[in-house]
Amino acid sequence: MRLHAKKIKHSPDIDFNVVARAAAGSSGADLANIINEGALLAVRDGRHTVIQRDLEEAIEIVIAGEQKKGAVISPKEKLIVSYHEIGHALVAAKSKNSAPVHKITIIPRTKGALGYTMQVEEDEQNLLSKDELYSRIVTYTAGRAAEELIFHNYTSGASNDIEQATKLARAMITRFGMSDTFDMTALETVTNQYLGGDTSLACSSETAAKVDEEVIALIRRAHQDALQILKDNMPKLHELAKYLYEKETITGCLLYTSDA
Repeated sequence: MRLHAKKIKHSPDIDFNVVARAAAGSSGADLANIINEGALLAVRDGRHTVIQRDLEEAIEIVIAGEQKKGAVISPKEKLIVSYHEIGHALVAAKSKNSAPVHKITIIPRTKGALGYTMQVEEDEQNLLSKDELYSRIVTYTAGRAAEELIFHNYTSGASNDIEQATKLARAMITRFGMSDTFDMTALETVTNQYLGGDTSLACSSETAAKVDEEVIALIRRAHQDALQILKDNMPKLHELAKYLYEKETITGCLLYTSDA
């Protein structure tokens, strides 16, 4: 990010470590786009220098698209999205091995997201433990879990969460050696690591079927854990969802200082 930032005029007070942690997992092209978007935000605001706030907003634009402030969303859907996002955030806050929640918003974005929850690691992290990966899956399932608990129904809004949870659960079993059944056996290989990271199975059809069973069992267990955390913190779920519904955006510091 510092390399790309040499092309623009930016404040010396920018903490690139914080920005980089928020952009964890981004490609080189994404990082360049973040810097460019930050420069555009500064210009729109009538400034000649990019500041920290510009880059933080730029990350959200690259990941989720620009804010659609004029988008029309019904009160019912807005309430569902509020509970969905607070479900993610509350479970993350209550999990020991989860990154702190940085921001929660229900302002629709141009890439289709009606809301999202951003988590940012406190320190630079290169290795993830089995418990940390499992906590991520629990957090992914928490949005749907909140919908189930409050509305006794669920929507299509969790489609990306489901996809991410499934990918991570499968990687734990097939590539990270985190399965009691398969131990340290590589059952899947990554092709085109820098061009999308497509994977292909390296096992028999019988073993593939067992992998599917383990993936389903792992996600089901994570889903149940998310439901239990939300049940144990139902008053806080209602309180924070109501606040998010009214304010549309809240920060992680409020989530933690409200005894969540």
